[in-house]
Amino acid sequence: MAKLDETAAGVYIISVTPFTDSGVLDLDSTDRMVDFYLEKGVTGFTLLGMMGEAPKLTLAESRSFVQRVLKRLNGRVPVVVGVSSPGFAPMRELTSAVMDDGAAGVMIAPPGTLKTDDQIVSYYETAADTIGSDTPFVVQDFPQSTNVHMSPGVIARIIKVLPSCVMLKHEDWPGLAKLSALRAMKDIRRVSILVGNGALFLPEEMERGADGAMTGFAYPEMMVDVVRAYGAKNPERARDLFDAYLPLARYEQQPGPGLAIRKYVLQKRGVIASGSLRKPGPKLSPLDIAEIERMIARQSKRLQEIG
Repeated sequence: MAKLDETAAGVYIISVTPFTDSGVLDLDSTDRMVDFYLEKGVTGFTLLGMMGEAPKLTLAESRSFVQRVLKRLNGRVPVVVGVSSPGFAPMRELTSAVMDDGAAGVMIAPPGTLKTDDQIVSYYETAADTIGSDTPFVVQDFPQSTNVHMSPGVIARIIKVLPSCVMLKHEDWPGLAKLSALRAMKDIRRVSILVGNGALFLPEEMERGADGAMTGFAYPEMMVDVVRAYGAKNPERARDLFDAYLPLARYEQQPGPGLAIRKYVLQKRGVIASGSLRKPGPKLSPLDIAEIERMIARQSKRLQEIG
C-alpha cells in the first residue's frame, strides 16, 4: 500500500472496534465491518482513534486488530492508525509495527500537558523524529478532548517545519473560521484537511476547503454521498442528503453515550454481532433505544422523499 500524502481526500472512516458481549475482541465482526465500510464507498480507514476505544486495548490487541483489518482490506484502501501515547517509546513501537504491517500513515494527538505554541511545535518535532521522517503523519486537532488549542499559525508552523506532516484532522468546534484561515494561507504547503465531529458541519466544511471527512457515523454512506455530491458540483444535493441524516447524526454525537449509539445502530444493521463497549462504558436505556428507532424510521422516510 502506498503511503499517505497531501492529496488524500474522501471519507476515511473512524472504525469502531467490535467486542463480544463479554468484552473480547471480535475479529469475525471485524471482517464484516470492513466489508460493510467498503460497500458504502469509504476512501480509507482510521483505526485506534478516540472513538475506537484504543485506550482499552492492550498493545497485543491493537496489533491483532490492525493486522486483521489490513489483511481483510488487502491493499484496497489506505489505513491510518492512531498512535497517540503519553510517551514516545510506545508511540515508536506501535508506529513501527503498524507501518511494517502495511499501514499508510499514523495519526498523533497532542497530550494535554502542552500549554504554549512553542511546546506544541516542539512536541510534534520530537514525535516526527520518533516515528521517523519517512512515516507520514496526521495532526489531530481535537481540543474538546485534548484541551490543547492549536491556532492556525501553530498548525502552519508544524506544516512548514515537518515535511512528513501530510494531513490535518480538523475537529475544533467551532472551527469553520480556522479552516478558512488555513486555506487562505499562501505561504504553506497545501496538506489534506479531513474533518471530524461526526460530520455535523460537513457541508459548511466542504464549502470552506475541506477535502473530506475522517470521522465516524453509523451511516457512512451519508458522508460518502455528501462528499461525492460536492465533488460533482452539486451542493444542493449534498445538503438534501445531509439534512435527511442530521437528526440521528446529532443524536449520535452526544458526549458519553455517542459511541454506544453508533454501535447499537451498526449491530442493528448487521455489521457487528454486539453493540457492547469494553468496560468502562455506558449502556443505552430502553428510552434511548426507542428514540433511536424513531429517528431511523423518520430518516428512511426522508430519504425516500428526496430519492
